[in-house]
Amino acid sequence: MTRLLVAEDDSDIAAMLARGLGAEGFTVRLVAGAAEALTAAKEDLPEAVLLDIMLPDGSGFDICRRLREGGFAGPILFLSAKDEIQDRVEGLGQGADDYIVKPFSFDELVARLRTHLLRRQGAATPQAVLSAGRMKLDTTTRQVTFADARVRLTQREAELLALLMSRANQPISRGEIFDRLWAAHGGLSLNVVDVYLGYLRTKLGDITRIGGPIISTVRGRGFLLDLREPVYRA
Repeated sequence: MTRLLVAEDDSDIAAMLARGLGAEGFTVRLVAGAAEALTAAKEDLPEAVLLDIMLPDGSGFDICRRLREGGFAGPILFLSAKDEIQDRVEGLGQGADDYIVKPFSFDELVARLRTHLLRRQGAATPQAVLSAGRMKLDTTTRQVTFADARVRLTQREAELLALLMSRANQPISRGEIFDRLWAAHGGLSLNVVDVYLGYLRTKLGDITRIGGPIISTVRGRGFLLDLREPVYRA
């Protein structure tokens, strides 16, 4: 289910959005302020954000700008009673994908939201199946295959493996991995890289035992996906 963050301080509109979007298959987190919205974005990692402009403790414009500066790449849509051209121009200038004026048609909102999500997904996933040597990763199902072995990964494990596969047999530093996968979300340390490498190595256990690629640590340089194929690993 697609995760949405909705920042709206009008309780009636917020309740309507939660009910309607939930019925459309979205997972919705509602917040009523700017500070809460930024915290929720770090905690929940939403795939799209709906923002009111006038919030009690800040501006939706500022939230949008800070999300984009932090690396958030999902759709951001403004829902606002401010209908002046300059407001729309400013909103889009801060990095928003759309600006919808209240009162709005709920069906139109959902249609626009789905369109923006599809566009982003199409741009972000041009290749469904990645290959490195004889290892394959289906980025849609997050399934890894090698010989007769198969294992399914979490979304973040799949993103980490895809990065390693894109630079197979070449070391990638811990810092670069962190910057590519975690830096935009804030509140995390470099240790998260080691934690997820541990998860990934465990998941790939069956594959490595039959001579498949392993994730090696290169002292002073980082980590690499080793495609050399030994006869057997006990």
